[in-house]
This record gives sequence, C-alpha cells and structure tokens, in this order.
Amino acid sequence: MSLLSFEPNRPLDLIGLGRLCVDLNANEIHRPMEETLSFTKYLGGSPANIAVASARLGLRTGFIGKVSNDQFGRFIMKYLEDTGINTENVHVDRTGAVTGLAFTEIKSPTECSILMYRDNVADLKLEPSEVSEDYIASAKAMLVSGTALAKSPSREAVFVALEYAKKHNVVTLFDIDYRPWTWQSKTETGVYCRLVAEKCDVIVGGRDEFDLMETAVGPLRQDDRWTADHWLGKGASIIVVKRGGDGSTAYTKDGGEYKGSTFPANVVKTFGAGDSFAGAFIYGIMNGWDIPRCQEFGAASASIVVSSHSCSDAMPTAEQIQARIDRFRAEGI
Repeated sequence: MSLLSFEPNRPLDLIGLGRLCVDLNANEIHRPMEETLSFTKYLGGSPANIAVASARLGLRTGFIGKVSNDQFGRFIMKYLEDTGINTENVHVDRTGAVTGLAFTEIKSPTECSILMYRDNVADLKLEPSEVSEDYIASAKAMLVSGTALAKSPSREAVFVALEYAKKHNVVTLFDIDYRPWTWQSKTETGVYCRLVAEKCDVIVGGRDEFDLMETAVGPLRQDDRWTADHWLGKGASIIVVKRGGDGSTAYTKDGGEYKGSTFPANVVKTFGAGDSFAGAFIYGIMNGWDIPRCQEFGAASASIVVSSHSCSDAMPTAEQIQARIDRFRAEGI
C-alpha cells in the first residue's frame, strides 16, 4: 500500500512555509555568550533550513514567506535564490518589521543554546491574501512550520495555505518546530498546533513537541505508540517522533513501526540536526523510498550538519550523504 501519493508533472516538488530569519553563530566556541565577541551570519529558520536541505538534494523547491525591507531581508532573498529556491511567493514587508535573529551559544558539543529576538518580525506579518493558490497548486508537497502559527496574520495565512493544499491534492507535512519566544503560552501552542496537525499527512516533531499538543486537551502520556495511533487516526499517513541522540521512530498508517538509529559524528553543535534530518527524510519519501531508508538518509545528513559550524550552509548533497552511509557501512560502525 502506498503511504503517500504525489501528483505528477508539477513544476515544484516542495514548498516551505514559515520562518525566514538570520542565524548568528558564535565564532568563539566553548565559551559562554557573555564572552563571545564575534558571530558568523547564516540563513536561519527551521522551514528555511529544510527548504535549503531539499534544494541541495535536488528537489525543485519554493517558499512562501515574508522578509524585512532591509539588508537582512535582502540577504535572505539572495541566499534563497542562490540556492535555487523559487521566491515568487516570498513577500517584502512594508510596515517596518524586522528580521528575526537567532544568536547561538556553543559552550560544548552537547551544551548549546539559542537566544532569539522575535519581536515585530517580518515572517509573522504574512497576510492570508499573500498566499497564492496557484503557487500552492504548482507543488507536489508543502511543508508548514509550527512557528508560523504563533501570531496573526501569519497564523491565518497557514490555514488558508492548508485549504489550498487540500483542494489541489498537495501532500502536507507539518514540522511542529516549537520555539517559546513568540508564543503566549504552551496551551496556545498546543491548541493551534493540534488544529494544523489534524490537516496534515506527515507530522514530524520531538517528544516534547508532541507532548505540547497532547496536554492541550488531555493528560500527558509521553507514549510514542499512543501518540502515533492518535494522529494516524486523525488522518495522517506518517508520524515521526524524534529523540535527538537516540534517533527517531516512524509510524505509518499501514501499521509499520520503524526505529531509526544515528550516525557517529565529530559534533560541533547540536542545533540543525532536526532540520537536516527532515530535509533528507522528505527527499526519501518523495522518491518513493521505504521508511528505514528515509530514516537512515536523514540520520546521515544530520551527522554531517552537527559536525559543522553552520546549519543552512552545511546542508549536504545526496552524494555526500550516500558517501557518509557507505563509509560507515564499510567500517562496520
């Protein structure tokens, strides 16, 4: 039984929707941010990173979003275009909104943190009227980020996009992507993320993110099997529960349960792993691979990105990922 059915002969494989921001990663690693004097600028935002990952892997990728009318906004647009990402539905804010910034602290390979500035950001100014039905209809799949639900009018724009996707048989993927800096409360987060999850074919999140959706309406269970059964029962085809260094478990509507492992890596920082995993996993399912192969590809991609100072810049090609897999198979690791 086919888990997902992608419409053929569409000009875009995948559209991302949501946060476009700038990452400023600490150059002086192994020290607290209070002592850090310089940072390197990269494209950031989970859906943006996943879009970059998808484009590097060869998927024809587009984006729906909004950027600030300043130097950072122009940096983001140029980065997307240079990566080969279609920006026809990326709008420029005219209200004076700014680009969201994420400063990263890398105190050790396992002790990393992010300081986000998310006040009056352009990506949350996306209007429902700025979401093009024709643009969504031109794609096989659409990825929605939970961060885009944090405030209006972006929140409403997401639901409009999902309605267009359903109308035109576009496969919908939901990356829960919980970032507390913009939300008013965890309850609010859980309510809106649940409403989107109920409309999506694939849901990807960490255990804590699924917990947020469950506690919004009932007791906390922290049971991956229960979580999977619940969302598969709502209409999803694939549920992926990520557990960081412990890998991921994927559940499918045909009763499958697949435990994914991780690859050894010379870890520089922990962030970016989830985005690289998601991009490679999506690439696999869009190519009709079985779930274990998708998980393996995602895990190998994540091992490459956590070994780098950047997230977006480090997103690997399919050849680089396969080379990593082949190497570790040959070494018997």
